[in-house]
Amino acid sequence: RDCQQAETKYLSGWKQWKRASSKSLRRVFSEVKEFSSYLKLWRHDIHSIEGKFGTGVQSYFSFLRFLVLLNFIIFILMFSFVTLPSIISKYGIVNSSIAKIPPQNTESHCTVYEPNGNKGLLYFYTYLKDLLSGTGFLEVTSLFYGYYTIDAVWISIMRYNLPLAYLLATFAYLALSLIWIIKRSVAGFKQNLVHDEDQFQSYCNKVFAGWDFCITDPNAARLKHHSLQYELQTDLEEERLKQKIADRTTKEKLRIYSLRIFINVIVIAVLSGCFYSIYRATVFSQENSNVSIGDDIRTTLTNLLVQYLPSMVITLANFVAPQIFSLLIRFEDYSPAFEIRLTLIRCVFVRLANIGVLLFSLWGQISYCDTDKCRACGYNYELYPCWESDVGQEMYKLMIFDLITILAVTLFVDFPRKLLVTHCSCKPVQWCGLQEFGISDNVLEIIYGQTICWIGTFFSPLLPAIATIKYFIIFYIKKISLMHTCKPAARPFRASSSNFFFLVVLLIGLILAFIPLGISIAQISSSKACGPFRSFNTSWAVVPATILEFPTGLQQVLYGIASEAFAVPFFIVICLMMFYFIALAGAHKRVVEQLREQLVVVRFDPLF
Repeated sequence: RDCQQAETKYLSGWKQWKRASSKSLRRVFSEVKEFSSYLKLWRHDIHSIEGKFGTGVQSYFSFLRFLVLLNFIIFILMFSFVTLPSIISKYGIVNSSIAKIPPQNTESHCTVYEPNGNKGLLYFYTYLKDLLSGTGFLEVTSLFYGYYTIDAVWISIMRYNLPLAYLLATFAYLALSLIWIIKRSVAGFKQNLVHDEDQFQSYCNKVFAGWDFCITDPNAARLKHHSLQYELQTDLEEERLKQKIADRTTKEKLRIYSLRIFINVIVIAVLSGCFYSIYRATVFSQENSNVSIGDDIRTTLTNLLVQYLPSMVITLANFVAPQIFSLLIRFEDYSPAFEIRLTLIRCVFVRLANIGVLLFSLWGQISYCDTDKCRACGYNYELYPCWESDVGQEMYKLMIFDLITILAVTLFVDFPRKLLVTHCSCKPVQWCGLQEFGISDNVLEIIYGQTICWIGTFFSPLLPAIATIKYFIIFYIKKISLMHTCKPAARPFRASSSNFFFLVVLLIGLILAFIPLGISIAQISSSKACGPFRSFNTSWAVVPATILEFPTGLQQVLYGIASEAFAVPFFIVICLMMFYFIALAGAHKRVVEQLREQLVVVRFDPLF
């Protein structure tokens, strides 16, 4: 510091000011970063969970915090560009025009849509039924697609194209989710790579560089001790299993491989049964949801149960199948980290494919037309005059029922089990013991809910707000349940690889959400009786219609970008860049291996 200050005297005034301002900016950025860490959501709670239950359980709650922030930003995006312009135009704050259908493009019977908005004095249970199913008074609110009938909003001389904004906002939240997940996955991949390279390096990092010397509070120090203990316990467990696998005889290998094949056959049978049950339940619900007519409580309850039948079957499959998989995985003799991954993969096929089967069944009902009047509309207008709102209601019911299920399991299963184990000395009760916190089940639970949110946001623009509130509630439910009813896992695992794998599974859910949204936007005819796209054949048709309004020169540029003459060279350039980076990564890997070999030599020969 003395040398730097002495050199500063001989610098020009401009360089002195530049160095001082640079130092001040670094200090300000450091203080802002430190202050922002204290504002991080649930910082103290997640730190306490990490110390008591290890980094594996902590990774679940950090993942949940990420989804809360993601859904909140998606809600802000949809509300700002879609919901807010519609609301202010409905109240006459700005001028607007309603989307009108050209008479030559469709038949009059396709434009009839009479939502079941509640009118007059109604019983309380009717409002409760509407709140749970998304029908009645909720159907005509801004929660669902059918509310957005505005074609354009005029602000002074500026025209705000709401159908185009609706479609672009959908693409924007999907792109935002993709970029954010990939960004977090890359950071997790780097950490995972470092941990998996060398087990000895992992021990050295924990022993010599694992302590946080900023800790001064005794409670925080104790939490850090527990966290390091769980990390070391995980490493020792994995080393024991690696040694056990290396010592297996040929007979033992043959036995374990045969057992794994048999278990996978059972898994395929369970998946097939789940898919068929959901398909039959969806078809039955759609055909019988409005058969009963009446206003008494028994009829209302029957209709509600029929409407919720697909959600109940899906939730039952999501609950039963992971339990079966968790039971079967114990006989396959994998490491704790690989058990988490394999169970997650199997549960992904259950939870995400269940949503796909539900949507496939709905599309079959929506697209089924056996009369000329129906074919003129392009969809089953009698059962689904506004099919987008109906799909939104199904996604809404799945999300609400998922939250109800989590609450019910915590209140009526977890807490009674804790009381029985604590106050009852019976051998069967003590044999069951306290519940362990199942990380794979809980992660798949929230990834399933997030996939529903991604798919349903197009049909229900305010669904991300409900998802944000839902995950906020789930955090405290899971925290209370974890602290008071659960015990640390008997076989702990490291969180570094799990964080990366959680994001990979979430990325799979996002990619699967692209498929139904792409089919709904580009292939299925948009409803002619509701929504901002009723003047177009499909939702995607608004894009070419908007391009036709551009100047001729800009149109030619856009058509040129979309042509094969541009796409093929662009694809070739992308491939060349990809091969370049692959070759560069290979060269870097070889350099790292050479440096590591030199470090080994230095370790054994200090003179070298």
